[in-house]
Amino acid sequence: MTAKAASRHADGMPPARTVGAESEAVYAAGAAGVLGAIYGLVVSLVLPDLPLANAEGAFGLLAAIGAAVVAAASSGTGYWRSRNRPGQEWRRALPSWEFTVNTLSVVIVHTALAFLATYAGYRLLGLGFIGLPVITFWAIVLMAVTLGLSAYIVYLSVSRVTTQRMSTLLMAFIVIGTLTAMITSPDPEWWKVHFSQLGTFDDLSSFVFNGTLIAGGLLVTTFAVYIANDLQQLAADGVLTNPRSPRIVSTLFVIMGIMLAFVGIVPVDVNLLIHNLSATGMALMFLALLIAGPKLLRGMPRTYFLSSWAFLAATVASVVLFVVGYFSLTAFEILVFALIFGWIAVFIRFLGVTGQRE
Repeated sequence: MTAKAASRHADGMPPARTVGAESEAVYAAGAAGVLGAIYGLVVSLVLPDLPLANAEGAFGLLAAIGAAVVAAASSGTGYWRSRNRPGQEWRRALPSWEFTVNTLSVVIVHTALAFLATYAGYRLLGLGFIGLPVITFWAIVLMAVTLGLSAYIVYLSVSRVTTQRMSTLLMAFIVIGTLTAMITSPDPEWWKVHFSQLGTFDDLSSFVFNGTLIAGGLLVTTFAVYIANDLQQLAADGVLTNPRSPRIVSTLFVIMGIMLAFVGIVPVDVNLLIHNLSATGMALMFLALLIAGPKLLRGMPRTYFLSSWAFLAATVASVVLFVVGYFSLTAFEILVFALIFGWIAVFIRFLGVTGQRE
């Protein structure tokens, strides 16, 4: 492996925490904590003795909204400042529109994750403290801690974004958002219809489900930029033999992201044709990446290609089992969805080690 390749892989790993990033995260947490204390005081005065959490959200919902606001500010500031840190310098060469889209997707996903995690956390606490009212003192303390922690965690997350970290963020966001939509669905038998039924209720569960798909698709397009950068360096190092692989692979990922977003933008009850075409387009991009992999990504480890063929075989088997009636439509959709994002995780893991010594 060349020195240049070694440098690339060193950069490809999550950067070590720097004093600057840690210090800035602490400052962000402190500022958010002060705002949280003020916010908690106002909430307790305007809405005294709110329950910790209930079916309507109560204090937990207001805490989740506050966490989302500080997460948006922290992620936007942290991601913009991190472009000058080691391993992130290449982002300064991106066109301004592309950098803006990337920043928006990172901000949206971190904001949504902060909201969902906080809301779920307070709902869980509410099950342990049923009927407990939140007095002024605890409103101030809980809001300060919640907003402070949100700002700290989010700032550190965006300060060290790499391809692998981006894939982990994508997986976490899709899983948390989908599960939240499932457990908050007003129809406990939604699964008897199809997976996309979650996006048709015009309530919180549908907003979460469709929003997860839209933001997830936007994140996939950002993800494609990081993949293109890694593949370009591998091609320049001579590890990948196809010089067109960075452009083709990243383009397929961008199309996949756009298709995923349109699945959420156009729910099945709004326009069945566009919804199905978007879902089918996403699946076709996935299949194209699997089938064209040996030609596009020649130079990656042989085990990666064996894994890809396994994913392809599992996808074909799923189609066959659905056609013969063994799988319901919901089970088939969830399985294919899981296969697509499972393959992305495997692809990124192998991408991170390609070119390294055994």
